[in-house]
Parts: sequence; structure tokens; C-alpha cells
Amino acid sequence: MAKFVFVTGGVVSALGKGIASASLGNLLKARGLNVILQKFDPYLNVDPGTMSPFQHGEVFVLEDGAECDLDLGHYERFTDTNLNQDNNLTAGRVYETILARERKGEYLGRTVQVIPHVTDEIKRRIQLSAQQNPDVDVVITEIGGTVGDIEGQPFLEAIRQFRLEQPVEDTASVHLTLVPYIDAAGEIKTKPTQHSVRELRSIGIQPDFLVCRAKEPIGDDARRKIALFCNLPADHVFDAKDAESIYEVPLNLHQQGLDAVVCERLGLETQAPDVSEWEKMVQVLLNPPERVRIAIVGKYIELKDAYKSIIESFIHAGIPNHAAVEQVWVDSESLEGEEVGERKMAEMFADCHGILVPGGFGDRGIQGKVNAIRFARENGIPFLGICLGLQCALIEIGRDVVGLEMAGSAEFDASTPHPVIHLMDSQKGIANLGGTMRLGAYPCEVKKGSLAADLYGQIEISERHRHRYEVNNAYRARFEEAGVVFSGLSPDGNLVEIVEYPDHPFFLAVQFHPELKSRPRRAHPLFRGLVAAALQRQSRQAETAAG
Repeated sequence: MAKFVFVTGGVVSALGKGIASASLGNLLKARGLNVILQKFDPYLNVDPGTMSPFQHGEVFVLEDGAECDLDLGHYERFTDTNLNQDNNLTAGRVYETILARERKGEYLGRTVQVIPHVTDEIKRRIQLSAQQNPDVDVVITEIGGTVGDIEGQPFLEAIRQFRLEQPVEDTASVHLTLVPYIDAAGEIKTKPTQHSVRELRSIGIQPDFLVCRAKEPIGDDARRKIALFCNLPADHVFDAKDAESIYEVPLNLHQQGLDAVVCERLGLETQAPDVSEWEKMVQVLLNPPERVRIAIVGKYIELKDAYKSIIESFIHAGIPNHAAVEQVWVDSESLEGEEVGERKMAEMFADCHGILVPGGFGDRGIQGKVNAIRFARENGIPFLGICLGLQCALIEIGRDVVGLEMAGSAEFDASTPHPVIHLMDSQKGIANLGGTMRLGAYPCEVKKGSLAADLYGQIEISERHRHRYEVNNAYRARFEEAGVVFSGLSPDGNLVEIVEYPDHPFFLAVQFHPELKSRPRRAHPLFRGLVAAALQRQSRQAETAAG
């Protein structure tokens, strides 16, 4: 029988419930337990797929094509486990399911209400992962938002009911709160945590454990005070002080014994956890002998969470290269306009040893991406393009190398004389935007002897996708005549997945999203290769400067 842990948050949002949940999953897995994590979001969108990156941050895509909250990326990275669409639930999907049943008459004329119908559906989804995975030991469910939010009430009520219906030893509640430090008073304040727990208890949920976010360790006096007023033992109050890296968080919580008391609460007898490999990884991460700078030329750089998996992938790639990757954020719109010449481009990328152009949608900032790619190609700067980055790379090469004047994408310009990028056949005639792109993992065959084959170390790979437009096959021969290598294709040869440009230290672009499969102890080959090439460029520049 599976055990269930519920993670809630209070006081303010963005405290790091996802990191706390992922860290607990990491520690329980280190104890030999089979762990599944899931995220329940109270918003009414069916999924985040149609939401702006400025609103929601990155949309994380799973193997089965589910478009999910970015916290599922943390879950996969911290536990090295592939999740599926059943691991993310929104209020929108709950209501969509219930209303579909109501239209079919499945409620037999009854009035459909939040209680019991909405809460019953939420409880069913809590159990679903355990039912589909009979070997699972612990299901960790994170509830999005903050206790007190009106939209989150049905989810918290469902948890209250669920815990009441299960044996006492089969469920546990972890509540994450903020313990602020007031500079003027020179002390931390526990009252926000007390109020948050009081709000949770008023709903009928007594937390078993508190994880207190703070700039510094909260200290024994504050811990005892919090425990007293929140009605739980002092050794069930843990501090989650600010860490230099999120990958330190599991180790910090383990040192305080969180995983041990959670297992005790759930009646789980486990092996002693082995966190030695994680500790070694964190040590390399925190003490890199080298540093390298890579520019990310994006459209959503005002909100870094829009590129969360890319940020983490660079951290992962730095570990085997024994280097810290400093990300230089460049707004692609700043690279547009007549005043942006070669001199200004050189100034903007002067201290960068590599350039990455990530994915995105819409025509805003496209010319800036194209200009950055041209600068990387002409100046031998290691370059990696992802999704839209591949499409912009072919637009640039089409215009400046192949001789296709005004080459473009049908997404941005329906009247372009040379649509080197066009709408996929499977996407034509689709009206609804949600969940209709080419989504999830697809196989790819890599050309022997190519840079991609060298990086992957194999010629059959699988990567995750999220796109509607593709390379126009009508132009493939023209590009190949100009030296472009289509080094990765779908098994039937119809879809271009990887593009390389010859006579360049590192110029590679992919239609898929490699960042979605990177792990801290298993850096993605393409990011690892880009960082290695950037380090080589940095070394050559240093040798040249030294004379």
C-alpha cells in the first residue's frame, strides 16, 4: 500500500514548494523507496500550454507529450524519473472531466457540486498514480498556490477528506512557510508562520512537519516557539535557509533529519540513505576550477523561469566540464535595427564564449535571433539552436549562404517567397491551440560521423518536442548543396531534427528540446558539448592574448 505526503505552502508564493517536494523525493529515493511526485495546480487552465511564458514561466513537456508546470522538471531532475500526464492536475482539468460526465448524464440527474463531485475527482487523481504503479511506496503531492487562496480550497478540502479516510500512518502533511528577517528589528519573525498554520488548521489539516524558508538558520529558540504555537514537536520544524544552489537543498534537509522523521511518521523501514554521489556532484558544482560565459539570446528574458530547464541544463553541463557556466542574457529585440552593426554585435558578445538561441513563438525578436546566429557562424563562436533556434538558423543560412533572398518562416510571414520553415502537415486545419502541437518524445536517427553522433555516442536517440512548424523539405537539397548537414532525421526521413554547419568549431541546431531531459548527474550531451566547445574557445583566446 502506498503512503501519501502532501506539500502545501503559506504566507507568500514562490517559496520553493517544488524544490522542497523534489528534495524530499530525492531523499526518500536514496533510502531505496519507489517515489512518485505530482503537482496539483488550482488555476482554471486545463494545462499551461496556452499560457504566456511571462505569466507562467516555462512549460515543461513530459515523455508522453503532457504540457506541465515547471515544477515537474524539478521532480524529474531531482529523482531522475520520467513522469507522465497523470502527475500534473489543474482545476481546469478537474472541471473539464466533471462537466464531460455531466453532459453524458453520468450523474443521473443529481446536482453537480464542489462537494462531493469536485473533491471526489481530486481524491481519485491522488490515488491514480499509486494505482497505475503498484510498486510505488510514496506519492508526494504538491498543491500549488498559497493556503488561503480561494481557488485552492477544493484541493485542500479534498486532502482533508483523503487523510480522514486513510489510516493515520498512511498520510503526512508538510507545510512550507516564510520566516522573514526584519532588518529594523534585527530579528526573525515567526508570526507569519503561525498565521499560516492557523489558516491550514481552520480547514481541518494539522501539518505534521514545517519547513521554514529563511535567509539564515532560524535557531533553536524560534524553532521551539514555532513548534509550540503550531502544535507539533520541535524536531518536526526544519529550516530551509537560502542556498547557493538548489541542489544543496536535499543535503541540508537530510542533515536535519527530515527524511528520517517522515519515514518514521509513515511507518516505513528503509535502508540508510546513500547521498555520497549527490554530495560529490554538489561539491563540483560549488567549487568549479573554470568559468565560461555563454549568451542566451531570448524573447522572454525578463522572466528567467521561462528558460528554467535551459538554466539547469547549463548547470548540469558545467559539472563534467569542471566549470561554472555564467549565462549572459541578451534580449533578441536589442539586436534588431539598422544601428545594430558588426561593431555593436562584437561589443555585445565580446566576453561570451558561446551562444544559445532557445525556443519561442511569434515574430517578435526574430531578426535579432537571426543576427546573433549569423554573428556566431561567421566568427566561429560555438552555437546551439533549440526549436525556434534551429528554424532561425536555417533562415539565416538560407539568406546569407544558400542565396534564398527573403527566406523566412510561414509562421512569421505567410507571403515569404522562400518558406524554408512551414507548418507541419499534421497541424493544418487545427483550430484549438491547447495540446495540439507535436508534443513529447519522438525517435531520431543520427547520421554516422556527424558532430551529433559524436556527442551522443549513438545513432538512435529519443528527444522531446513542442512545435508546430518544421523544415520545408522542398529546400533540403539546396541547403545540402551549400554544405549544410541534416544530421538527425525522423525514422521515416521526413522530419529534420538536427542541423549542422561545416567548417565551424561547433554549430548545431535541433528541432527538439534537449533541456527537458538533462539531469544533474547526467548532463545532456548537447549542452555538455557546447560548454566544452566554449571552454576551448576561451582557452584559445587566452593563448592568443598571452602572445
